[in-house]
Amino acid sequence: MAIRRNRINPKILIALDYLFVLIGSSFVALAFNLLLAPNNIASGGVVGISLIFKSLFGWMPSIVQWSLNIPLFIAGVVILGKNFGVKTLVGTLFLPFVVYLSEGAEPITNDPLLGALFGGLGVGLGLGIVFRGKASTGGIDLAAQIVHKYTGLSLGLCLLSIDGAIVLSSALVFSIEQALYAMIGMFLTAKTIDVVQMGLGYSKMAYIITEQEDEVRDEIFREIDRGVTRIAATGGFTDSERPMLMCVVQQFEVTRLKQHVKKVDPSAFVIIVNANEVLGEGFTQS
Repeated sequence: MAIRRNRINPKILIALDYLFVLIGSSFVALAFNLLLAPNNIASGGVVGISLIFKSLFGWMPSIVQWSLNIPLFIAGVVILGKNFGVKTLVGTLFLPFVVYLSEGAEPITNDPLLGALFGGLGVGLGLGIVFRGKASTGGIDLAAQIVHKYTGLSLGLCLLSIDGAIVLSSALVFSIEQALYAMIGMFLTAKTIDVVQMGLGYSKMAYIITEQEDEVRDEIFREIDRGVTRIAATGGFTDSERPMLMCVVQQFEVTRLKQHVKKVDPSAFVIIVNANEVLGEGFTQS
């Protein structure tokens, strides 16, 4: 059953957010020590930098992560002038702490491909949980925001550039093959974060252009039990007003929706797209 956050005591919600930060940071740290580090896979971020520094200078990854995360957090507060919050500070400090505690653990695998695949999944799962707690683990995210402020480049491009530089450095320190594995890990991390944030089930949003909008609307109400929104639209060729209907359904309802629309109006124009996250009656509550 989906949790309705607005019905939960605010103090419990805050405690859950902190719990998410701690659990998520632990997942990231364990994925690093058990899968990525043993296979020399520096898949971006401060953890990737710490792995490169370990190879070059023998420095403990946890010390490097603390040494980078704390100044970056302070710089973010001073330069960006934002209140990043105690939860982000907790993630910034706790992740290296778990890395420190688990540094002597036995690796799960010494196969670099498996390390990249499941390490990327583990990091993505952990970061996704931290983001669900409305926080972050600091580090490169803050560095990217600082670069964005002074260069005007998009935040996504700044983050990609910094992570790309880290992966390129890993190719020089380790090998090109290890850098390619790191790219696989980064890709899986990004995809896993999306899954944790939005879930596996994608709803579908249908745009229906028809001259029988009332009949189509009533058919959807009656046969599929879904709401319909009428949107004002103008035909590009005729320049005449033609209301468009919008309806969001679950994946398994798409075929029924098309059948019922075509039954009422065989000439209806229907566009169906993915709706990554839908909140409201009849859909997920978060």
